[in-house]
Amino acid sequence: MGTEHGPTGSALKVTSPFHRTVAAEVRKQVSRERSGSPHSSRRCSSSLGVPLTEVIEPLDFEDVLLSRPPDAEPGPLRDLVEFPADDLELLLQPRECRTTEPGIPEDGKLDAQVRAAVEMYTEDWIIAHRRYQHLSAAYSPITLETQRERQKGLTRQVFEQDASGDERSSPDDSDDPRHSSGSPDDTPRSSGASGIFDLRNLAADSLLPSLLERAAPEDVDRRNEALRRQHRSRALLTLYPAPDEDEAVERCSRPEPPREHFGQRILVKCLSLKFEIEIEPIFGILALYDVREKKKISENFYFDLNSDSMKGLLRAHGTHPAISTLARSAIFSVTYPSPDIFLVIKLEKVLQQGDISECCEPYMVMKEVDTAKNKEKLEKLRLAAEQFCTRLGRYRMPFAWTAVHLANIVSSAGQSDRDSDSEGERRPTWTDRRRRGPQDRTSSGDDACSFSGFRPATLTVTNFFKQEAERLSDEDLFKFLADMRRPTSLLRRLRPVTAQLKIDISPAPENPHFCLSPELLHVKPYPDPRGRPTKEILEFPAREVYAPHTSYRNLLYVYPHSLNFSSRQGSVRNLTVRVQYMAGEDPSQALPVIFGKSSCSEFTREAFTPVVYHNKSPEFYEEFKLRLPACVTENHYLLFTFYHVSCQPRPGTALETPVGFTWIPLLQHGRLRTGPFCLPVSVDQPPPSYSMLTPDVALPGMRWVDGHKGVFSVELTAVSSVHPQDPYLDKFFTLVHVLEEGAFPFRLKDAVLNESTVEQELRASLVALRLASPEPLVAFSHHVLDKLVRLVVRPPIIGGQIVNLGRVAFEAMAHVVSLVHRSLEAAQDARGHCPLLAAYVYYAFRLPGTEPSLPGGAPPVTLQPATLAHGPGRPASLYLARSKSISSSNPDLAVAPGSVDDEVSRILASKDVELAEHLNASLAFFLSDLLSLVDRGFVFSLVRAHYKQVATRLQSAPNPAVLLTLRMDFTRILCGHEHYVTLNLPCCPLSPPASPSPSVSSTTSQSSTFSSQAPDPKVISMFELSGSFRQQHFLAGLLLTELALALEPEAEGASLLHKKAISAVHSLLCGHDADPRYAEATVKARVAELYLPLLSLARDTLPRLHDFAEGPGQRSRLASMLDSDTEGEGDMGGTINPSVAMAIAGGPLAPGSRASISQGPATAARSGCALSAESSRTLLVCVLWVLKNAEPALLQRWAADLALPQLGRLLDLLYLCLAAFEYKGKKAFERINSLTFKKSLDMKARLEEAILGTIGARQEMVRRSRERSPFGNQENVRWRKSVTHWRQTSDRVDKTKDEMEHEALVDGNLATEASLVVLDTLEIIVQTVMLSEARESILGAVLKVVLYSLGSAQSALFLQHGLATQRALVSKFPELLFEEDTELCADLCLRLLRHCGSRISAIRTHASASLYLLMRQNFEIGNNFARVKMQVTMSLSSLVGTTQNFSEEHLRRSLKTILTYAEEDVGLRDSTFAEQVQDLMFNLHMILTDTVKMKEHQEDPEMLIDLMYRIARGYQGSPDLRLTWLQNMAGKHAELGNHAEAAQCMVHAAALVAEYLALLEDSRHLPVGCVSFQNISSNVLEESAISDDILSPDEEGFCSGKHFTELGLVGLLEQAAAYFTMGGLYEAVNEVYKTLIPILEAHRDYKKLAAVHGKLQEAFTKIMHQSSGWERVFGTYFRVGFYGARFGDLDEQEFVYKEPSITKLAEISHRLEEFYTERFGEDVVQIIKDSNPVDKTKLDPQKAYIQITYVEPHFDTYELKDRVTYFDRNYGLRTFLFCTPFTPDGRAHGELPEQHKRKTLLSTDHAFPYIKTRIRVCHREETVLTPVEVAIEDMQKKTRELAFATEQDPPDAKMLQMVLQGSVGPTVNQGPLEVAQVFLAEIPQDPKLFRHHNKLRLCFKDFCKKCEDALRKNKALIGPDQKEYHRELERNYSRLRESLQPLLTQRLPQLLAPNTAGFRNSLNRTSFRKADL
Repeated sequence: MGTEHGPTGSALKVTSPFHRTVAAEVRKQVSRERSGSPHSSRRCSSSLGVPLTEVIEPLDFEDVLLSRPPDAEPGPLRDLVEFPADDLELLLQPRECRTTEPGIPEDGKLDAQVRAAVEMYTEDWIIAHRRYQHLSAAYSPITLETQRERQKGLTRQVFEQDASGDERSSPDDSDDPRHSSGSPDDTPRSSGASGIFDLRNLAADSLLPSLLERAAPEDVDRRNEALRRQHRSRALLTLYPAPDEDEAVERCSRPEPPREHFGQRILVKCLSLKFEIEIEPIFGILALYDVREKKKISENFYFDLNSDSMKGLLRAHGTHPAISTLARSAIFSVTYPSPDIFLVIKLEKVLQQGDISECCEPYMVMKEVDTAKNKEKLEKLRLAAEQFCTRLGRYRMPFAWTAVHLANIVSSAGQSDRDSDSEGERRPTWTDRRRRGPQDRTSSGDDACSFSGFRPATLTVTNFFKQEAERLSDEDLFKFLADMRRPTSLLRRLRPVTAQLKIDISPAPENPHFCLSPELLHVKPYPDPRGRPTKEILEFPAREVYAPHTSYRNLLYVYPHSLNFSSRQGSVRNLTVRVQYMAGEDPSQALPVIFGKSSCSEFTREAFTPVVYHNKSPEFYEEFKLRLPACVTENHYLLFTFYHVSCQPRPGTALETPVGFTWIPLLQHGRLRTGPFCLPVSVDQPPPSYSMLTPDVALPGMRWVDGHKGVFSVELTAVSSVHPQDPYLDKFFTLVHVLEEGAFPFRLKDAVLNESTVEQELRASLVALRLASPEPLVAFSHHVLDKLVRLVVRPPIIGGQIVNLGRVAFEAMAHVVSLVHRSLEAAQDARGHCPLLAAYVYYAFRLPGTEPSLPGGAPPVTLQPATLAHGPGRPASLYLARSKSISSSNPDLAVAPGSVDDEVSRILASKDVELAEHLNASLAFFLSDLLSLVDRGFVFSLVRAHYKQVATRLQSAPNPAVLLTLRMDFTRILCGHEHYVTLNLPCCPLSPPASPSPSVSSTTSQSSTFSSQAPDPKVISMFELSGSFRQQHFLAGLLLTELALALEPEAEGASLLHKKAISAVHSLLCGHDADPRYAEATVKARVAELYLPLLSLARDTLPRLHDFAEGPGQRSRLASMLDSDTEGEGDMGGTINPSVAMAIAGGPLAPGSRASISQGPATAARSGCALSAESSRTLLVCVLWVLKNAEPALLQRWAADLALPQLGRLLDLLYLCLAAFEYKGKKAFERINSLTFKKSLDMKARLEEAILGTIGARQEMVRRSRERSPFGNQENVRWRKSVTHWRQTSDRVDKTKDEMEHEALVDGNLATEASLVVLDTLEIIVQTVMLSEARESILGAVLKVVLYSLGSAQSALFLQHGLATQRALVSKFPELLFEEDTELCADLCLRLLRHCGSRISAIRTHASASLYLLMRQNFEIGNNFARVKMQVTMSLSSLVGTTQNFSEEHLRRSLKTILTYAEEDVGLRDSTFAEQVQDLMFNLHMILTDTVKMKEHQEDPEMLIDLMYRIARGYQGSPDLRLTWLQNMAGKHAELGNHAEAAQCMVHAAALVAEYLALLEDSRHLPVGCVSFQNISSNVLEESAISDDILSPDEEGFCSGKHFTELGLVGLLEQAAAYFTMGGLYEAVNEVYKTLIPILEAHRDYKKLAAVHGKLQEAFTKIMHQSSGWERVFGTYFRVGFYGARFGDLDEQEFVYKEPSITKLAEISHRLEEFYTERFGEDVVQIIKDSNPVDKTKLDPQKAYIQITYVEPHFDTYELKDRVTYFDRNYGLRTFLFCTPFTPDGRAHGELPEQHKRKTLLSTDHAFPYIKTRIRVCHREETVLTPVEVAIEDMQKKTRELAFATEQDPPDAKMLQMVLQGSVGPTVNQGPLEVAQVFLAEIPQDPKLFRHHNKLRLCFKDFCKKCEDALRKNKALIGPDQKEYHRELERNYSRLRESLQPLLTQRLPQLLAPNTAGFRNSLNRTSFRKADL
C-alpha cells in the first residue's frame, strides 16, 4: 500500500500510534480494564503435562519481551523479537477524482444535508495501514502464478531418462542400424583377444582428481558437505505445487477503493448521415432501450451531422454553439447486457407546414441520381425550407426513426463478414457493409451477450421509418421493436425513408481521451479543452444496481408524455410545451439549468417539445435533462407553458400563442418530488404566489382546460447522490441534521418537533431504517453508517442532556449492514465478505472527532481507538450483522468479551453451517487484527478461551468433524498474521520446566541410543509438542497440535482434516520461503525451530502415509530391521518364488506372486485412516523443509537422543521422501496417461525386482527379513501412477510444449533438492552414530536409504553427491559391505554398474570411481576382491538381461575408466590388484558383447536361447551365475510354452546345485552330484563341477546364493516336476521325485511327502489313461539347414528343430521365412523345397537359403527292446532319419525298376528334450537303397500294417478292411503283384543280388500269410450285409495268390553253394546291415 500513495500519500503519515516501549504498558492497561488481569491466575509449571486436546496457557507475551534486554539477539535475529517500530501507520490517501474539476456546488448557502454529502464526496481516504501486512500469506498468497515467477532462472537438472533419447518409442525403429543389418550377427562372437583389444582402444572418461589420495574421513566429509552446499535452490517449496486454493481461508485482499459504478461500456461514433436529397438540417437522437424490461436504459445523446451550409440556415436562432454540444460520439454503459437491447436512432427536423407524411414524401420519392431531372422541384423545396428555418428555427418536428439490434452486432462481429442479404431478410431495417475490426473477438457463443469483448463494427444504416403522429410514445416504440425481431415484420411493408447513417460501434477503451461526464465535466485524461468531446451517457439500469455513491451528482429528468386539448376551444393545433426551472415567479427567475442538445449553448433557460402538426392531443417522446441546484428550496418549481405555433406566416398572427399553463413545486415537506404526474392545465396566466401550491388546488377565479381534469401527463426522475428519494432515509437524515443544527422547533410533514419529542422521533426513525428499500440504502450506505457511528460514539445533546441512543443505533447498524450484505450477495468474495462494506471500513470510515486535517503531532490517544476499530479490509461488525442474537445479548459491548464467546461457540455448533463458517472466520480475523493493536498476551488469552469453549462443545457435538474444521480454519487465520513468527517468541530459549515431567519420547527410551549420558530434555522438548513448546510457541503449538490431532489414527473425518491441517502448515512454510525477512539462513533456522515437532509427528504417522514405494508387507520397512524381535514369517517353505525365477529371467511378474510373502504383524500397525497420496506428499515436503532449514547441530543432538526404533522410523521417513519425490521424466509429463509410460515403468520395476529381489539374496533368514524390508521385492510399478494424481495441473491435458518443459524442469529440481536434503540428513545421522555400539544396524539402514536413492531416477547433480557420500560411507565402514551379508554389496554393485552405463559422463565418472574404490577396499581387506568380482559379474548379467534402454558403449567406457584408475593407482603397484582388475574388466567386456547380441536377437527365440545357452556356458566357472542364466532360460522357455525345455533347465540347475552341495558335505540323502540325474536326462552330465582346485565352494562369495542350499535344491526340483507335468512328460516327473523324496524323508517333511505322492499318483494315472500315445504328442522334428553368408555364424550349419506337436512343414517353413525376411528384407530369403544335398556353388551369394525337412526319430533294433512305451520312443532322442526318393535321371519318382531311395541319419550333440529347442547336427550318414531294396522295405511295411490291423485289440473292422482292400484289391500299378512281376520274374544276373531276390520272396510269402489271417479275422467281424463284400475280397485274394505262386516257387541255385569270403564281406557292409531291418 505504501507505494500506492506515492508522494501525496505521505501528506499525513503518523507512525505507530505509540512507541513500542510504551506499547506493552498501554496494551496492559487496556486489558486490565477489560478483565481483572487474566494473568494473575497463572498456574505454576506443573501445567506442562497438558494433553494435546487442551490448550495450554501461553507465556505472557509482553512480560517476556519486557524481561529481555533489547539487544539479547545478534544482528538479523533482532528483528524477530518484536514487531517493527513502524508497524502501524495512518495514511491519508487523496481521493481519486475522475474529472479534472471536482464538480461540487460552489454556492455557500448549502443546507446540512448537501453539506454533509459534499464533504463526504470530497474527503480523502484515511487508512490505518499495517506496513508489513503484505508479507502475510493472507495478502500475498502463494499461487500458481507467483510460484511460476519464483521458479524463473532454475537450472535444468540432467537426468538419465531424459538424456537417453528415452526408451526407443518402438522396438523396431527402422533407423536402428542393428535391425537393418544383414546378418543376425554382424559382429561375430569376438574371441577373447579381440575383446581385450577393443577395450584397450576405448577412451576413458575423465578421472576424479583426488580420488586415489588417502585423506582423513573428516576432511572428506567436510569437502563433500561444502560441495553439497553449492548450487542449492534457496527455497524448497517454490519447487512444489502451490498450496491448495480451496483451503486458503486466511486469504483476503485489500478492498478496492469505492468507485463510481459502470456497466459494460460501448462506444458509439456517428460518422455521417446522408439523404438522397439535402435540403434542410436534420438532428439525431440516440438512446438504448431494453425491450424485455420495457425500459429506456440510457439518457438521450443528441448529435448533429449537418454540413455547414445546412447549419447556416439556422443562423438567426443559434447562439454560438458550446463545444460540449458538438459531440458526435458517446459512451453507453450497460450493467445488464441482454439480447433485447436496441440502439434507437430518432431523427428530427425543423418544424414546417404539413404533417409528417407530407414532409417525408420528397425524401422517399426523389433519388440522388435524378438530381438534374428534379432540379426545379429541389430548388422549390430548398426555398421553402429556408423560409421555415428562418421563421420556425427554434421548433422541431418528429421525422424518422430506426433501431439497431445490439446483440447482432456483438455476436456477428465475430464472423468474418456478414451476409448482408440474409441479414436483410432477417431484419429489414438496415443492411450493413462493415470493415473488419482490428482485434479478433474471443468470446464464444454462450456469452454472445457480453458487450465487452466484441470486434468493432461499422454499420451503415439505410432504412428509416417515418414517424407516425399517432404513435410517438415509448409504448408504441416498444411494440415496434418487438415486432422488428419477428421474421414477418409489419414494418417491412412500410415504405422506408432511404438514407445512409454510418456509425461505429466498439467496446469503449479503458481511459478514453476527451470525455465528458453526464454533468459535462472533463473526465481525465483531457489533453486539450478544444478537442471534440465524447459524451458519457448516463445509464438508467434495467434493474437495481447496488453501489454506494462516491461523487456528487444531482440531475433531474423531465419526460412530458401526452397532452389532451381536444376539449380546448380556439385555434390550438400545432402544440408545443415549454419547460422552465423557476426560482421565483418573476419570468427573469428562470434558471439556466436545462442541458442544451446539439450545436447550441451548454445550458438554457427554456426548452420546447417537438411539434406534431395539426394535432390537438399530441404524444411526446422528449427528455429534458436539468441540473438541480445544490440547494432546492420551497420556492423552486417547474413551469410548463403550452403554445400554439402558427406555421404559416399570417399578418396579425403571432408566431406562438400561449394556450395553457401548469407547474410542479419541487419540494414537498422538504423532500424532492419525483414520479409521474397528471396535471390540470390552466387557461389563464396563474395569479401571484401560485407556485407555493400545486395545480391540483383549484384557485378561485381561474379557468381550467376540461374543467380542472388532469390533461397533461409528465414524469420526473432524479438521479441524485444528495436526495435519497426514500421516505425512511429522508426522515432519518432530516432528523440527524436537525439535531446537529439544533434548530428547534422544526416542522416535519404536519408535525412540529421540539426538543422534547425529537428523541422519540429519532428512535422511531432508527428502527424504521430496516424498512428502507435496498437500492437507495446501499447508495447512501456510507452516509447512513457514518451517522450511526456518530450516534454511538458522540451521543447527541438535547436540551443539555446526553441522549444514549447507542443500543438502537447499534442495532440499526446491524440491520443496515445485514441489508447491504444481502443485497450484494452476488458480489461477495469467496469467503462471503461484502467488498462494499470492506471498502467502507478500509477507506471511508473515520471516527467523528478526528478531523482529516490532523496536526503533525496528533495526540496518540485519539488515534488509538481509530486504529483499534479499524480492521483491515474486514468490518468487525460483519459477524455481528449476521446474527441478531449477538447484538441483542450484547447491546453496548460493555461486558467482558468472555460472554460473547459463549454465544459464538453456540452458533459454531449450531445447524446453520454457513453462518458458523462466517462467524468463525470473522472472529478469527478480528482477533488477528487485535494482535497488531492491543496487549498480545490478552489476545492469546481470548484465543485460549475460545478454544476451551469449542472443546466443551466438541464433547456433545453430533458431528465433531465440522467443529474441528472450523477450529482449524480459525487457527489458520490466526497464523496468517504477518508477524506470526514474532508472535511465537522464536528467540527466547525454551526454559526447561521446573519439575520436568518426562516427555513421551523419553519415557519410551529410558536411555538414548547413542549418548551414554541421559538425553537432554531441552532438546527433546523442542522436537516434541511438549508443554513448554506449546507454551512458548503458542500459535505454532496450536497449529501443530491441530495437525497432531488430525493425524491421530482415531481422528474423525480424517481425510478432510488431514488435508486441511497439512495444507495449513504447507501454506505457512511457503510464506516463510517467500518472505524476504527470513531470507538469511540463521533467521530461517530460527523459524524452522517452530516446526521441529513436525519431524516426530511425521515419523509417528509413517505407517499411515501413502506408500510411494509400494508393495504389501513393506510398511514396517527399515524400522523392522532395527527392532530386536524379528517375528517368524509363517512357513516360507523351501520353494523358490516363481516370480523370483521369472524376475531373474526378465519375464513378466507372475500374477499374485506377492501373496506368498507373509504379511505378518507389519500390517496390523496400519490402523487408522491412511493419508491420500497428495496429503502424504505435502506432509513430506514440509518435513523436508524443516530438515533443510533447521540448524544441523540441533538435528544432530536430537538424533543422538533417539531410541533405535525411532531412528529406524526416521530413516524410513527419509526413504519415503526419496520415493515420493522421485523424478518422473519429461516423457511422463507428455503422456501421463499413455500406456508407453506404464510399460517403461514396468521395465524399470522389473529390473529393480530382479536386482533387489533375488540375485544377491543370500541366507534364508536375511531373505525373510528382506520380505518385510523396503529393499526386498519392490513393486514400484504402482506408485508412479498414484503419484501423478496429486498434480492439480494434470487436469488439463492439452498443456503446451513449454508448459510441459517447465513442469519437467521444476519436477527435476524438486527431486534433486529433496534427495539432497535427505542426503544431508543421512550425513548428520552417520556423524551421530559414529561412536555408538548399535551402529551396525543403523549404518546398514542408512546405506540402504543411500542405495535406494542411487537406484531411483536421479539427476546428475545428485548422483555426484550421492556417490561421494556412498564412497565416504564405504571407506569409513568397510565391514558393512564385506563382512556381514552380501545383500548390500550386491545391491551396491548393481547400482554402480547401472550408473556406469549412464549416458551422462558426469554420472559415469563418479560411478566408475565408486566401483573402483569398492574393489580396492575389498582387496585391501583380504588381498583379493572375490566378493566384489562375483557381485559385479552377477550384476552385469542381470542388468543386461533385464534392462531395455541399456547403453553398452557407455558401460564399456566406464570399464576402461576403471582400468585407467587401476593403472594409475600408485599405492597398489606391487600387488596383483591391477592384474585382477584387468581380468575382471575383460571378462565383463566379453559378457557385455554376448548379452548385447542377445538383445539383437530378441525376436528370434531359437537364436536368443542359443545365446543365453552360450552365456550360461561361459559362466561354467561361476555356478551362481550359471544358475541364474539357467533360470533365465527356463523363464524364457516357459514364456514360449516349451515346458519340457523349461523342465530340463530346472533339472540342469538342480544337478548343478547337487554337484556343489556334494562338494560341501557328504549327505546320504542328497544326490551325489549330477550323476544321480542321469535317468532324467543324459545331458545332465555337463553340469559336473569343474575340478576342485579351480574353485572351492567354501571360498567366500561362491555358491552362497539361496539356491545352493538343500531348500534351494528342493525348490528347483519341485519346479522341474511342475514343468514336466505341464509338458505332459509324466514319466520324467517320477524320476524327478525319486531324487526329491529321500531329501524330504531326511527332513521328515511329511506334508510335502504327502503332496509329492499325490502328484505321483496323478502322473501315473494319466500315463495309464494315455498309454496309446495318441492323446499326448510330444513334438515334431525338422532338419533345418542354413546356407549363405548372410547368416553369419549359422552359414552351412544344420540343426534339428523341435517344434510343438503336429506342426506341419508349411508352418515352420512359413515362420522361418517370415522371420528372416523381416530381418534381411524382401526377396533375400529363399526356401529350398527339396531335401537333396545342397550344392553351395550354385547358390546366389547375395541371398539366404533355408532348407527344411521333416525328420523322424530313429532307433536301432537293439534300442527298441528298451524303448517300449510311446514316451520311451519320444524321450532322449539323438538320432533322426529322413528319406529322399530319386531316380538315376534326376527325377524324384519313376518306374519301379529305377526307383532308388536315399536314407539320411542325423545325430545331434545332445538328446531331446534339452535346455534348448534346436540342437546342432554333429554326425550325418547316408545310405542309398537300390530299387529291389526299396521294394523289400515297401512289402515289409505293408505286411506290418496288415499284422497290426489284424491283431488290434479291440478289433477295428473299418481299418482292417481298408488295409485288406489296399493289399489284395486289383490295383493297377505298383501294387504287390506288380512288384513281384518286376523283381521276381527272372533270376538276377548279378550274384550279389541273389540275397535281395530271396529276401523279397520271403517277404511275399509272409505277406500272403498275413492276408489270409486278415481275411479270416474279417469274416468273423462282418455282419450279414457285408457277406458279398467279403466274398469279393476272398476272390481277389485267391487271384493274387495264383498269380504269385509261380514267382515264389522258383529257387536260386547259388544259394545252395558255400559262401565265399568276399560275399561275407559284402554282407558286412554297414549299409546292408542297416538296410536289413
